[in-house]
Amino acid sequence: MTGTLAGRGRRPGPIPPQVIAILSAELPTLAEEIIAEVQRSVPEYGRQDGAPKPPVFRITVEQAMTAFVDQVSGGRDSYERRDELCRELGRSEAYQGRSLDALQAAYRVGVQVAWRRMAHVGRMRRLPSGVMTRLADALFAYIDELASLSVEGYLEAQSSADEQSGAHRRLLRLLLRPGTPGGALAEPAQAAGWRVPDEVTMVALPARARCVQEELDEDVLADLGDAEPHLLIPGRYDTGRAQMLRGALPDRRAAVGLTVPLAEAADSLRWARQALALVDAGVLEDGGPTLCERHLLELWLLSDRALLDQLARRELAVLAGMTRSRRMRMTETLGAWLEAQGNAVEAARMLRLHPQTVRYRMRQISETFDEQLADPAARFVLDAVLRAHRLRERRPSLR
Repeated sequence: MTGTLAGRGRRPGPIPPQVIAILSAELPTLAEEIIAEVQRSVPEYGRQDGAPKPPVFRITVEQAMTAFVDQVSGGRDSYERRDELCRELGRSEAYQGRSLDALQAAYRVGVQVAWRRMAHVGRMRRLPSGVMTRLADALFAYIDELASLSVEGYLEAQSSADEQSGAHRRLLRLLLRPGTPGGALAEPAQAAGWRVPDEVTMVALPARARCVQEELDEDVLADLGDAEPHLLIPGRYDTGRAQMLRGALPDRRAAVGLTVPLAEAADSLRWARQALALVDAGVLEDGGPTLCERHLLELWLLSDRALLDQLARRELAVLAGMTRSRRMRMTETLGAWLEAQGNAVEAARMLRLHPQTVRYRMRQISETFDEQLADPAARFVLDAVLRAHRLRERRPSLR
């Protein structure tokens, strides 16, 4: 559905007035059927939060069908309103982050529904085959024309958005580059129309995440073309910014880093990406988005897997000669006891055991970890190692 406007200027042969009257009677319900079928058949429109917006999609369908009947009846009215609606539909799709494939699929579904209805009416009313052939030719040429107009609007919006987002991407990449002096940001920030903030919050997105850029605040920088897409939010992530992300990210999957001084933006992004990886691994729950500030301990404990393995080998070396079942029983009990700050009753509740069972096990554990449990610093390290071990047990890939 590209190239010239296939249907412009082409008129079908004369359609009898009684056929025009029959088609006009079908218009009110036909538009509803087309919209429902597009939402059912095209996945991008099937999601509730991605559904076509009535002001653009619904009005375009209604106007298009009305204009088609007028055209085949030989009407000479101007179709400027219809043409602009089709272009606006294309622009809206680009702003919503949907692809041309989805837009063209919607048109294909629309013409199929329209022709199916016409063919049914033609059979029911016993319309002549010659009339039905002219209607078919007119309808498919007409839809090509509308699709071309929407593609025109889509490419126009995409070109405009690419120009602005390109300046934002260059600025964002410069900002995240190690060793970039603060003064080097002034000129590219001015060129991008962006005010340099004191603090920023980075947001990590999954690869190929759909982002509705028109929902982003004007001061948010985005690099959606990166292998690991990300956003920069000037200032803190507050309620307003949270609402913005809900609108911009239909799939809700994201991780929000910590608010840091501008020069430390790369750290905020690194933590956000680490949190997103832990969500993907099943260690952290998908918070839609996940906030790093709520998972600082997990991020710290799992920040260096190799170093954690070395630390565990040293701290848990006394368990090396035990059977796997006994080793798991001891680490589980010791971990709960440390988390409960030595309270056997609380540790028993966590383990769903009788307090006497916990006390019995702890007597054995105390003999094994005698020196470590007596030293506050060593006890802290043991607690950290065992917490990290429990987190990694949630997902075998992190062991």
